[in-house]
Amino acid sequence: MIPRALGLPIALILGGVIGVAGAFVQAQRLLVDTPWGVLAIPWGVLLVWVALVAVIRGATWGLGTRWGGWTVFVGWLVSTIALSADSPSGDVALSGGGRQLTYLLGGVVIASAAASLPLPRGTVRPRNP
Repeated sequence: MIPRALGLPIALILGGVIGVAGAFVQAQRLLVDTPWGVLAIPWGVLLVWVALVAVIRGATWGLGTRWGGWTVFVGWLVSTIALSADSPSGDVALSGGGRQLTYLLGGVVIASAAASLPLPRGTVRPRNP
């Protein structure tokens, strides 16, 4: 297991990296022509959600505490919210459409659920004195 003093800052940075990458990747979608119209499959959102849950669970197991997962979640949330605000040039990386709202709210629900799951038996680390 990784020492917590080293692992928690790494987890925060990993969450921030997923948030920055996710702000741009979440807009990707696959357009499929069907007899009833065009179907948009948002593969970017799903990819970021899977990566977020994987890193949250990995940090939880790697550090032996749920704090690892919550730290990844906080890093993702802070960077996602920061990128949804106007930059000094007026640009926004994460706009306010329905897909982006689904990405944000769904990510919050999925990430908080993943961070709240208990550790498997035998992986709980004893408390530091």
